[in-house]
Amino acid sequence: MNPIRCRPALLDGIIGAVLAAGLVTLVLAVPEERPAPVWAAVAIACAVAQGGSLSLMRRHTGWAIAVALVAGAGFEAIAPHAGWLGLIAAPLTYVSRLRPPRQSLWVLGTVVALTPVKLVTGGWQNFLLALLATLLGWSWGELARIRAVRRAEERRRIVADERARLARELHDVVAHTVSLMVVQAGAAADVFDARPERARAALDTIQEHGRAALVELRAMLETMRTGGGPDPRGPQPGLDQVDTLAASLGAAGLAVAVKRAGAQRDIPANVSLSAYRIVQESLTNTLRHARATHADVDLRWTEGALLVEVTDDGTAAPVPRPPDAGGGAGLIGMRERARLVGGTLEAGPLPDGGFRVTARLPIEARRPLPLEVS
Repeated sequence: MNPIRCRPALLDGIIGAVLAAGLVTLVLAVPEERPAPVWAAVAIACAVAQGGSLSLMRRHTGWAIAVALVAGAGFEAIAPHAGWLGLIAAPLTYVSRLRPPRQSLWVLGTVVALTPVKLVTGGWQNFLLALLATLLGWSWGELARIRAVRRAEERRRIVADERARLARELHDVVAHTVSLMVVQAGAAADVFDARPERARAALDTIQEHGRAALVELRAMLETMRTGGGPDPRGPQPGLDQVDTLAASLGAAGLAVAVKRAGAQRDIPANVSLSAYRIVQESLTNTLRHARATHADVDLRWTEGALLVEVTDDGTAAPVPRPPDAGGGAGLIGMRERARLVGGTLEAGPLPDGGFRVTARLPIEARRPLPLEVS
C-alpha cells in the first residue's frame, strides 16, 4: 500500500517542501532581481514558513492560513517578482479543500482584497495573473472538496443499500422459519395427548426448520465478514429450492403444488434469489394469514422474463405491513425485490376467493436499480 496515501500529513509535508524550494529558487534564480543577502535570508524564511504551513493545514487551518498570509505578505514585499504573496494559491487550495465555502470564502475574499497591491509592484499584467491564480486555486480546492463529499455520500448510500438488503434477507429467513415453527408447535400442542406420534413428528419438523434457518443465517453472516474471511458455507437459495420449500410447507399443513412451463434456462443469480424469496414470502403470508389449505406456484419461462404466480384458496388476504414498517416485509418487500431486478409485482384477492401474487422478472442480466431512500 502506498504510504503517502495512508499518511496525508506526509503528503502535505512533501508538497510544502516543494513549495518552499520553488519560492527559494525564484528568489535566487534571477541575479538582477535578487535582494540583499539579509533580505534574501528573510525571504527564504518566509518561503519556508509558507511551505511549512501546509503541514498544519489539516489540524489547525486558521493558524496555518494566517501564517501563510503573513509569510506571503513578507515575501511579496521583498521579492515581488517571485510570485503573488509567495505562492498563496497552494494554501488557499488547501483551505477550500478542507473547509466548506462559508469558511473558505472569507480567506478568498481577503486574498482578492490584497490583490490590487500587484498594481504597485508589478503592473496590470501581474495583477491579472495574481487574480487568476487566486481564483483558480480556490476553485480547484472547492472542486476537490465537492468530489470528496460525493464519494462519501456514495459510500453511505452503498452501506444503506447493503443494510436494507441484509434486512430483507434476514426478515425472509426468520419470518418464514418462525411461522412454520409456530404452526407446527400449535399442531403439536393440539395432539400432544391424543396422538403423541403426530406431536413428535411436528417437533422433529420444528427442529429441522430451526437447523436449516441456522445454516442460512450462518451463510448470510459469512458474507458480512471483512478482511478476507472464508467463503459462505452455502449458496443463496434460488428456484432449484422451490420444491424443497413446498415440501416443508406441506409438512406444516399447506399443500403446495409447483408447476413449471416454458423452456427453462439459466437466469441471473439475483433474479433466481428474488423469485425464490417472492414465492417464500407469498406462501408464508398464506400460511400465517389466509387460512388456506392449498396453494399453487406457477413458474413460466417466456422469451424475456420469468413469470412467477402464487395462488391460494384462503378466505382472508395476506396482510401487508404498513409502509413505515421498513423494507423486506409483506407485499412491500416483495414489490421492492421485483423492482430491484427490473421487474414488477401485482397482488390482490381473487373474485371467487383466495389470493394471487404475480411477478414478472426479466431474465436478461441487468444492473440493479438503486434503492430509493425516502
